[in-house]
Formats: sequence, C-alpha cells, structure tokens
Amino acid sequence: MLPAIFLSHGAPTLPLVDAPARDFLLGLGASLPHPTAIVVISAHWETAAPMVNSVAKNETIHDFYGFPKALYEMSYPAPGDAALADRISDLLCAAGLQSSVDTKRGLDHGAWVPLLLAYPGADIPVLQVSVQSHLGPAHHHQLGRALAPLRAEGVLIIGSGSFTHDLRRFRGQAMDAPATPDVVEFADWMDKALREERVSDLLTYRSKAPHAADEHPTEEHLLPLFAAMGAGGEGAKATRLHQSAMYSMLRMDAYSFA
Repeated sequence: MLPAIFLSHGAPTLPLVDAPARDFLLGLGASLPHPTAIVVISAHWETAAPMVNSVAKNETIHDFYGFPKALYEMSYPAPGDAALADRISDLLCAAGLQSSVDTKRGLDHGAWVPLLLAYPGADIPVLQVSVQSHLGPAHHHQLGRALAPLRAEGVLIIGSGSFTHDLRRFRGQAMDAPATPDVVEFADWMDKALREERVSDLLTYRSKAPHAADEHPTEEHLLPLFAAMGAGGEGAKATRLHQSAMYSMLRMDAYSFA
C-alpha cells in the first residue's frame, strides 16, 4: 500500500535550480510503487469548504509572476479522473465534510511543480483537493482521514505545502543559506512530535511549537501536513524522507505516513 506523503514544494523555480530538495523529488517517484492516481491537497487552492477538481485534462496554472520565462513555458497536462473525483467528494461528505466538485480548475504550482520532478511523464491521473485555511489543523486531519481508504486502491495522497513558510523575511538570501535558529527550533519540535506520534500536540502546534506564528504567519502551507497525517490512517508512523533548507527561511522537509 502506498503511504501518504507531505512535500514542501518550495518556490515555483524549484525545477530550474540545483538544490537538494529538487534532487529528492527527482528520485521520489522511482522510490514508490506506481500509483493508479495521485491526489494532491495543495496550499495554493483555498476554498470555504472542501472541493475536488474533475477535468478530462489538467490545465497548468502559472499562479505566480516575475519569474523566468522558462517557468511559464512548463506544462503538466496530466489527465483527470471524474469517477475518482466523485468518490473523493462522497468520502468527504460521508465524513461530515460537505464537499463539491470543480469542473474547470487545473493544477496550481503546489501540485505540478513537485509532480513535474517526481512523475515527469504526466501520464498518471491527478486530482487536487482544496484547503480551508480558516478551519485549522484538526479539520485537515479529519479531511485526510476521510481519504485514507484510497491508499488501498493504489492512490498516492500528497499534502503539498512547506515545513516553514515566512516569506516576509526574504531579502535576497542565497538559495543555500542555512536555516536561521528559529526555523531550526520549530522544525526540530515538529519532527520530534511527528516521530513520537503526539497528534494532540501537533494539532495544537500554534500554541506549543516554538516560533510557530513566525514560521507560519498564515497556516495554509502547513495544513497539508495534517491532511497527510490523517491520510496515513490510525496509528500511522511518520518517517522523514528529506530535510533541507532554502533561502534561510524555507525548510523543505518531506514525510511519509503509513
């Protein structure tokens, strides 16, 4: 059975740079059993209630500006899966999470940037599920738990966000600049809580983890972690797949849950 995975997708330019996180993603697909479909809970699709996209072929959304031209020329035209979209919506509704289907939206860079590296063929059906930033970690843990049965059907569930994400501090730092002490303290606390399966502490990380509000001024980039945790199922073990930092304030850590 496939694990559920949390990925830090970094800046949109990740496919264009030489970085440890890029190398990790380049090898990720080959390290896993081949999925029948991929479901991505992306930090870059925020809605009031859960939504899942259902299209025949995914449009590549370039939801950023001011980046190199080569980035806007990239595309990831993965197919969709209407039947799976309906099943996801049904699973969410059965869990008490009123869900709906979007028949127009494609893939934002939270989905296509990591998938372009991990599964460059773009031949596996990909669906996105939105986040609800105002509803917090427990809601997203429940959302992930609702999707957990899909793993037994060969579906790879990915939460795509960022382990730390305080972009206010970007001042042109070098890409390989080491993480600042506060970033390290937060990431170490999160890693220890994940390994020790302290679910309650993690769901209330905002009041317990050091520098939580500094590393995540808004929560949308960490909420996919809780969805991946939930999708791992009851008693899932967290395994850190990757650890690195970019621009001193982005931790690019990745975890599997199974």
